[in-house]
Amino acid sequence: MKNRKKHAVGLLAMGRVPEMALKIVSAHIYGYLNLSTCCLPALALPQECLDKKRLQYDAARIIQYLEGQSFPGCSKIIGLVEGDLFLPIFTHVFGEAQQGGTHAVISLARLQYRENGCRSPDSEFYERTAKVALHELGHLFNLFHCDDSQCLMHFSGTIETLDAIALNYCPYCRSFFTDACRRKELISLIK
Repeated sequence: MKNRKKHAVGLLAMGRVPEMALKIVSAHIYGYLNLSTCCLPALALPQECLDKKRLQYDAARIIQYLEGQSFPGCSKIIGLVEGDLFLPIFTHVFGEAQQGGTHAVISLARLQYRENGCRSPDSEFYERTAKVALHELGHLFNLFHCDDSQCLMHFSGTIETLDAIALNYCPYCRSFFTDACRRKELISLIK
């Protein structure tokens, strides 16, 4: 039996997700964190995760759905979703991840628009997508929200806040992330 190449992060389109969004997220994960990625076969958005009253998808339920799927060769999974996401305590979320876990989901729905409702240029949309993906990946590696308003791990609930964040981790979060990746690498070598 051939050894299947292992990837640190599997990227998964759920619904109509531009291929370029997957490529940009992949490039940023590799460029910023030196983690390998692969694009997995797309899945439909699970209709049982749609809240018909809110007309949004429950982020936690999508993560549960992903947990029930098999993604051999991937240590972490990030689902990119075309639909709008929510958690019961928030009107919407850009993304959600299992803290220190294996699955995350990000929504592209609100990233495509400015605060005034006008469509954003592609460059803004793709930068926001990369920021949210890197943020949620940080949670998967057990990083918490950061107080530094310029750090990718800073909480952002609005497009305005997200746009104000630099496309980089603060020195503390970068150091924590680097150590977490190194520990994960060593553990996989031992197994």
